[in-house]
Amino acid sequence: MLRILIRLYLITIVTFSAAIYLVPDLVIKVFHERFASYNLDHSRGVQNLIVQQFHRVPPEQWPALATEMDQQFRPLQIAVARIDDSGFTAHERERLQRGEMVVRMGDWGWRTLAVAPLNAELAVKLIVPPDPMDVNLLYWSINVLIGAALLACLLIWLRPHWRDLERLKHTAERFGKGHLSERTQIADSSNIGHLAHVFDTMAGDIEDLLNQQRDLLNAVSHELRTPLTRLDFGLALVLSDDLPTASRERLQGLVAHIRELDELVLELLSYSRLQNPARQPERVQVSLDEFIDSILGSVDDELESPQIVIDVLLHGQLERFSLDPRLTARAIQNLLRNAMRYCEKRIQVSVQVAAQGCEIWVDDDGIGIPEDERERIFEPFYRLDRSRDRTTGGFGLGLAISRRALEAQGGTLTVEASPLGGARFRLWLPIQV
Repeated sequence: MLRILIRLYLITIVTFSAAIYLVPDLVIKVFHERFASYNLDHSRGVQNLIVQQFHRVPPEQWPALATEMDQQFRPLQIAVARIDDSGFTAHERERLQRGEMVVRMGDWGWRTLAVAPLNAELAVKLIVPPDPMDVNLLYWSINVLIGAALLACLLIWLRPHWRDLERLKHTAERFGKGHLSERTQIADSSNIGHLAHVFDTMAGDIEDLLNQQRDLLNAVSHELRTPLTRLDFGLALVLSDDLPTASRERLQGLVAHIRELDELVLELLSYSRLQNPARQPERVQVSLDEFIDSILGSVDDELESPQIVIDVLLHGQLERFSLDPRLTARAIQNLLRNAMRYCEKRIQVSVQVAAQGCEIWVDDDGIGIPEDERERIFEPFYRLDRSRDRTTGGFGLGLAISRRALEAQGGTLTVEASPLGGARFRLWLPIQV
């Protein structure tokens, strides 16, 4: 909002300044004759008096009289000049030769020179000098005060807009973090009342839609578990009998499919629970080195190749850190399983605690992730083209669950290129104040 105020003020003050210096010149050019006649009328009396003073003395005394009057008229300047002087324009010389008075204008249409002919050859000049420095500074101070008054008016006008827009921004941020019941509470009388009403209506529709989606997902997932359990139990009873080898293999394949479906249901339930904004993370002080060691122990049996090495780098002195052990462990486990699936020989887990929070990296030396797909891999059910097969690509929920587990604690999960050549997943958990 401060940036908006600065931009608006700069536009206003620049426009005001340009108008002060350009508009008067434009108006004077358009109505030059009227301004000239106006100034001529104002100076005619003074010029006639000056001419009368010169005509009372012989022409040979005019230079001395001009010097004397110059002292009396200060800061105005009085001087005698020839009509054919090069300092006059052709138009001014023509008017003087006809016995007419001449007025020259400067800024804002103010006269800077008034000339009256004394005879056919000479004329007397009344010169208006520029304003002194202190007067110019006073004029500039007037402009500065006008600019300050404009700023004050803008602040008074912008304050309610600023307040309501900040409230709208705060509501949007809270809504984006999963607090679906958040509303702006901005009155209809506000200048952005209509915008706030549209936002609140949209937020209500989104909340209803997500709640219906979550309820449907929970209901379907729970309902699926019962028949899947029955099928698994029934097939287990059938497999306990003596069966031909071909039939036993087909039934074992069916059992594997049923258990795959059961695993999918569990993943769906986990993702649905993480989408519930009412669920608050349970923060516990844990020892990070022991915590990482326990996670590695839980996935050690899942290593498909004994040649895969998992390195752990602990940067600096690791203190106890407050986090949700279950959510954080689930996120790191999913990332480790993903790294195991695509790495060649090496996985590296790095941990560092800074003043702002805790940072954990999971690197692998695999094929990496294309830059244009690094955000999409966190979408539910999205799998890269090279991992469409569920035997290598999973269900496409692991990374989505990991990101939601971090976001539920106020953290982030991003992916970038790894120094090992594959992908680097960066987990960030802020310190809770």
